[in-house]
Amino acid sequence: MANEPPRPAPPAPPGLGRTIYLWIFLLLMISFLIWNPFERTAVDSVSYSLFKEQVRLGNIEEVMMTGREIEGSFVEQVENPGGDQTQAISRFSTYLPSVDDPELLPLLEENNVQLVTRPEPGLGWGMTLLYFAPFLFLLLIGYFVFAQMRKRGQGMLSIGQSQAKLYDRGKAHVTFNDVAGTEGAKEELGHTVEFLKNPAYFKRLGGQIPKGVLLVGPPGTGKTLLARAVAGEADVPFFSTSGSDFVEMFVGIGASRVRKMFEEAKKAAPSIIFIDELDSVGRRRGSGIGGGHDEREQTLNQLLSEMDGFESNEKVIVVAATNRPDVLDPALLRPGRFDRQVTVHLPNRESRLMILRIHARTRRLKDDVDLEQVARATPGFSGADLENLLNEAALLATLEKKDAVEMSDIAAARDRIMLGRKREGVYLSEDDLRLLAYHEAGHATVSILLPTTDPIEKITIVPRGQSMGVTQLQPLEDRYLFRREFIVDHLTVMMGGRAAEELVFSTATSGAAQDLHQATQMARKMVVEFGMSDALDHMHLGDSGHQVFLGEDLGRPRDFSEATAELVDQEIRRILGESYRRAVDLLRKHRQELDQLAQRLLSEEEVSGATAMRIFGRDPAEMERSTSSLIHVDQKRRREEK
Repeated sequence: MANEPPRPAPPAPPGLGRTIYLWIFLLLMISFLIWNPFERTAVDSVSYSLFKEQVRLGNIEEVMMTGREIEGSFVEQVENPGGDQTQAISRFSTYLPSVDDPELLPLLEENNVQLVTRPEPGLGWGMTLLYFAPFLFLLLIGYFVFAQMRKRGQGMLSIGQSQAKLYDRGKAHVTFNDVAGTEGAKEELGHTVEFLKNPAYFKRLGGQIPKGVLLVGPPGTGKTLLARAVAGEADVPFFSTSGSDFVEMFVGIGASRVRKMFEEAKKAAPSIIFIDELDSVGRRRGSGIGGGHDEREQTLNQLLSEMDGFESNEKVIVVAATNRPDVLDPALLRPGRFDRQVTVHLPNRESRLMILRIHARTRRLKDDVDLEQVARATPGFSGADLENLLNEAALLATLEKKDAVEMSDIAAARDRIMLGRKREGVYLSEDDLRLLAYHEAGHATVSILLPTTDPIEKITIVPRGQSMGVTQLQPLEDRYLFRREFIVDHLTVMMGGRAAEELVFSTATSGAAQDLHQATQMARKMVVEFGMSDALDHMHLGDSGHQVFLGEDLGRPRDFSEATAELVDQEIRRILGESYRRAVDLLRKHRQELDQLAQRLLSEEEVSGATAMRIFGRDPAEMERSTSSLIHVDQKRRREEK
């Protein structure tokens, strides 16, 4: 069949490398035995003149001539000490001169030298094998290399071929019904499929079919899943590849693969090409500390030409995905190439609920599992995070030999994902435990007393991941705009841990390092980006996270003076100082409640948000929506809601 994907090459037989090395060793041993240098005895090489002189003196009785080589033995009379004479024989060899010597044969006959002749030996199979052994060795090495390349699906003859895979529609398992929380992106991509199914209908008013759709969004939001859904929904050929498939060590291979990919897509037109991780090949040209990258830039040039070059390319639509649109080349983003950019955002609470319901189809959940509560308790989770949450909960339930996933399993999985696994083998002294308990109690106290902060879900001094303790807050709703009052209160909560340490113990610990780091970053954003400073009100002085790796900010001067930079530092110091003093004042006024909460943490190690609120005389029912823990679900409220 034409659309049948190529079958993978059969794997190399096991032990192939060992077999090749064994044959090479045997070949070398055979060659050595054939050419054995130890068989020949020592023979002196003499000059041709000396040889003729010894013939005249009668010291040679027999010679053997092989080709132009002459071998024989000298016979010399040696006198012994007693006066007797004995003969000494020594072997010799010499070669006939290049000019024929007509005197040699008469001289041998005249001195009674017996002449034995043999024909010049030819090149036997042994010597031939010896001479060609290096070439055979190279052939075996080449065969081994090509076998490994074939095993990995690569071949020297196919190195420039397209790596795009034709999606088998008969095996499509993902459709738009399997994607939730991205309704806008689904609608946009659904239109793209309709463009290819019925192009004449969309051209009747003079409209042109878009050539490219770029999916932009954070990792895990479902960009690749949307592309797989397009492949399942489309009635046209769907070619999928990754940006890294075009980048090779040799210049020109990536451009060749782009040409081949579009040639295959044009032959199957109308069709769709999906390029995942476009930023790996579409990065801005001429940027970076080390300059450009010839292979990547040539590949990008070829991609630009194929999408909107001299030749029209109307029946092929390119769908690409990236989570780094800021690094893409501007020529790639202009209309005519990627006409539409679809942003895939992190899901809100309703979208998280739909995503959880889709992933819950393949999991066995117990009746006490409230997916609405899970969706409310997972702000900032992407679709991939939610799938991982249910999968982790299923694994935990399986390890505990349960018949179904319970709410406690989901809560444990959420803690493991957000806070990390419980650290074993960490033993703290009583003084360190008191410090840790008051540190977390300080965070919780400030959070309960301030009006705009998120409610507390739980407080724990059980070491998890990189932290020794955590005060976990649960937002009431997803936030997209942050008021100044909320940010200031949030900074005060961050300072609550250090304030409790100095108020109770008159010391400071390294446990506040992460709090101070996050607070300083937030205060800097207030001054530099948000314009929330009294001294620099309504001014934006530049982003705090420059893309230094692009090489754009290394040579660009700062857009504000040294005096302004000093003022920025003073404002950051002022904001942090006011937040710290505010936290100290709150803790000093409610020292009794702080001590009670710290003692409760020391005795139980983990305190729920509702329990902490009762210590401060607050009614947890006011915050029931958010303070009900995933572990301790209010069964009565859930029944009333149903």
